[in-house]
Amino acid sequence: MRRRFGQGLRIGVSGAAIALVKTSRWGGQRAVVVAEHALAQGAGAQQVAYALRAVLADGSWSRWPACVIVADDLARLWQVTPPAGAARMADLEAAAALRFQQLYGEPASGWQIAGSWDPARPFAAAAMPRALHDALSLVAAEHTLSLVNIVPQFIAGWNRWCGLVAADAWYGLVHDGVLTFGIPDGAGLGAARASQVPAGADASWLGAHAAREALRLGVAAPARLQLSGQVPDNWRGDAVQVLDDTGAGWSAAAALAATGSRA
Repeated sequence: MRRRFGQGLRIGVSGAAIALVKTSRWGGQRAVVVAEHALAQGAGAQQVAYALRAVLADGSWSRWPACVIVADDLARLWQVTPPAGAARMADLEAAAALRFQQLYGEPASGWQIAGSWDPARPFAAAAMPRALHDALSLVAAEHTLSLVNIVPQFIAGWNRWCGLVAADAWYGLVHDGVLTFGIPDGAGLGAARASQVPAGADASWLGAHAAREALRLGVAAPARLQLSGQVPDNWRGDAVQVLDDTGAGWSAAAALAATGSRA
């Protein structure tokens, strides 16, 4: 398929399905769901690779830029305090790996780790299983995609919107019944907190939930919330700004793929 200027691909990968979304910054529909493929429960990296080949099979996507968005429950996100006197990237990577092992009780060798590396202040790190990362990279290479990144969903949303988050606000990503808050710390991400959204939760629940999270973290409650993703209509109001809207009627996998899109 011939690519026009400004077009790209978004690939959503969850434990239940893979979705392929085509985006365009100019002209026509901004985002179109191209294909989806269900996954069996507990599917491993090879099954994910097979499904990705299936969703890419009906198009010619050579040289198309592609972003892969991995569901947060397949990834891990944590904060790292850099060691005193850290001067090399290797020092920061070692600190991230050590903190990973302390938190999750397993070595970091089986995980692909990335971070907002900073030798002077605590920074955020994220990881996904190395086997999954390698399988996705392999299929992208087979189809000669121009792979931009492979990133957990929350990080994709945060990277897209963090520059617009006000000093008195928190960012929030809503997806498939889960709300994840990103609490800014200066110019960076200070903490991320994920919670299941109760059935029928309204704006009152949202405000009370944000206040409870602030109390747990020992920080001031936000004056407002800036949300993206599948934001319920009954949350919208003066204290809530909706940064983007997921396509009406989209599946969870397609909404995952669209996270962080600039189209």
